[in-house]
Amino acid sequence: MKYKIKIIISVILLSGTLLSGCGNKLAPTTTGSATSTSTTTTPLSSSITTSSTTPEIARTQGELLPLAGTYMNSITSGPDGNLWFTEVGANKIGKMSPATGDFTLYDVPTDNAAPNIITSGPDGNLWFTETNASKIGKISPADGKITEHDVPSNGYIRSSPDGITSGPDGDLWFTNVETNKIGKISPATGVITIYDVPTAIAGPKSIVAGPEGNLWFTESYVNKVGKISPVTGNITEYKISGLSAPVLSRGIVVGPDGNLWFIASMTNQIGKISPATGEVTEYHAPTYRASPIGITAGPDGNLWFTESLGDKIGKISPQTGDFTEYDLLVDLNHRCYPEGITSGPDGNLWFMEYGGNRIGKISLADGGIIEYFVSN
Repeated sequence: MKYKIKIIISVILLSGTLLSGCGNKLAPTTTGSATSTSTTTTPLSSSITTSSTTPEIARTQGELLPLAGTYMNSITSGPDGNLWFTEVGANKIGKMSPATGDFTLYDVPTDNAAPNIITSGPDGNLWFTETNASKIGKISPADGKITEHDVPSNGYIRSSPDGITSGPDGDLWFTNVETNKIGKISPATGVITIYDVPTAIAGPKSIVAGPEGNLWFTESYVNKVGKISPVTGNITEYKISGLSAPVLSRGIVVGPDGNLWFIASMTNQIGKISPATGEVTEYHAPTYRASPIGITAGPDGNLWFTESLGDKIGKISPQTGDFTEYDLLVDLNHRCYPEGITSGPDGNLWFMEYGGNRIGKISLADGGIIEYFVSN
């Protein structure tokens, strides 16, 4: 079933606070050795830096209308010029026009499937993971038809697919958090192939196609980033932190500098890893316990990310490591918890508010923020 809804928003203008930047660069640390199913890589070096500014901005904000249970999560640009997103709690896939703010919602056939991460496929469809249902779904942008594919589980342990991306081989690649595997699915046949992650209980999370032809993924429980060859299936892992406790590495994306940029939520860091050398550099987000989650490359040459507990949108320069943060509107009864973020077809950044049932847009021209309510 689909629902087509017209967005109505009101306007409130707010002023931000301008803060001076800071630049504390810590001494490089050694993160350990990389491991592989077929090779061993030399030890990695790591450095940590932090620098930030908070600009004065204007925000456009509608009336607060909390809608419990929707849980907006992931967002991506579709081949049809719309933005496509997932609603974990409402069990729906949505699309939104960046020009008008109108959106349409589609029910996922399997009940309580928890549609999680969504991406554009090489076949012109949108593909998404169903974490609770252990399925991979696809939706046609032409008619909204949804097809689901079962992902093999491990006995009583469900596979819990999470991240998904298009690979250089024409397949869709995805992570399985609970069964500790990387999978791929052919969009032509629906055939699924599974690969074991070498480190036990690694918790593979987000995945992206790298600039050198491999697939790169975060291992959220063991403080590593992995890569898998689509040709051989060999997996190499790189240590990203010397901490013993999990840093909960989350989103990962290719930056404009050719490096892989990733999130370490628990340590409040944005990291990068060189696909050529495996060298890791980490930067501290300026807001304490901001809990960054989603990350994307912006059309302005910066990396943009969400700060879930900080209720902010951040950006980091790949050249300098300097941060800029943009506040979202919160009060005692309302938190935003931004999660997914993507570059839109209109040249702006679009993000999901997991706790606010809203889709937000941040203008690259002036930092202005507009938020749209999604009502079920």
